Amino acid sequence: MDGDHSDYLPRKMQEALEVALKDTPVVCVLGARQVGKSTLVRRLAPERAFISLDEEPFARTAKADPEGFVNGLPEFVTLDEVQRVPELMPAIKLAVDRDRRPGRFVLTGSANLLLLPTLTESLAGRMEILRLHPFTEAEKDGQEGAFLRGLLAGKLRPEIKSSDPYSGQALVKRLLAGGYPEAFQRTPDRARVWHRQYLEAIMERDVRDVAQIRDVEGLARTLELLAQQGASLLNVSELGKALALARATVDHYLAVLQRLFLVRLLPAWHRNHAKRLVKAPKVHLTDSGLAATLMDLHEEDWNTNRARYGHLLESFVIQQLRAQAAWTDPALKLFHYRDKDQVEVDCVMTRGSRVWGVEVKASQSVGERDVKGLVRLADQAGQGFERGIILYGGSSIIRLGDDRFHAVPISKLWEL
Repeated sequence: MDGDHSDYLPRKMQEALEVALKDTPVVCVLGARQVGKSTLVRRLAPERAFISLDEEPFARTAKADPEGFVNGLPEFVTLDEVQRVPELMPAIKLAVDRDRRPGRFVLTGSANLLLLPTLTESLAGRMEILRLHPFTEAEKDGQEGAFLRGLLAGKLRPEIKSSDPYSGQALVKRLLAGGYPEAFQRTPDRARVWHRQYLEAIMERDVRDVAQIRDVEGLARTLELLAQQGASLLNVSELGKALALARATVDHYLAVLQRLFLVRLLPAWHRNHAKRLVKAPKVHLTDSGLAATLMDLHEEDWNTNRARYGHLLESFVIQQLRAQAAWTDPALKLFHYRDKDQVEVDCVMTRGSRVWGVEVKASQSVGERDVKGLVRLADQAGQGFERGIILYGGSSIIRLGDDRFHAVPISKLWEL
């Protein structure tokens, strides 16, 4: 069951859910455990029947007779944690084919159903999928979360002291807290306890729903090493050596961690679409608080472990952008850029042929020399390049060279 604390914080995805329920028979809300899925759907439609497949009697009955179980459901129902019984999906398909009224089924899942090998029946054309992320900083602060909209529309223009000065320690608190409601409302020490127990519960309970894994400890070690190497290029062979695991095993573990929404791979961007497929992705954990716990980072490490915090900050920004894209422009695609000269851009966003670049710097000052990667990206993207920004720790929006490049306070991610 998702955390009750999210009752007090509205979610930006609520509007998208309301719209989908008006014209789609099956709406599926996917996201990691404890991000607030159950609370969101219950709050939106409290009169709707709610059945949690985490409850063993329901799960057992549904597995034994999927079609009978679905036929016995109320007309409008929410099935929580549907990944527990993937056998239900063909029965839901049959039920929808008989009665295609909008909003009949709301499904929630703590595993990516589209990546589950046991899911053979398709609900294409009958189901809309919404992805609920951990709370963004904008949601936590009760703000609109309009940063990405402003960037895509070209509205982030030079402004002197457009934000209050943002101290490194204030930023660290946000990085360590992360977006799980049960964790970010606790003290840092108590949040770390929650993060570790959260992972233990997932390893003991959820892993078996998405994969046949005997060595759960090996999966947990893989996640911890990925946290240590967050925001780095994925090298499966090196991971295997470090973990003393076969390459095929590491590939399998990576797939499982992605299914559980704990890890996301950011693919490489290249002007030639075919070459994107052979370039290494970057690895990011989906929650900075969880990553910080696995990295054993504390507030006092900000000045002495700036490099590791820099990687954590990059993953944090990627997650904020990904979550804002879910309610701003779901068609937006996110990549990273790295060329043969090792010139990099942390995040490349594309919509059709249009390209935006985002660099992340922890420092409170930037100069024109810092736009090297964005300039290279602009050259590669050609006429499709729209804008490049450096998110940094300062308080002003500053033009860097020509009007396509600006430094923007990182706090704009949640202030706009």
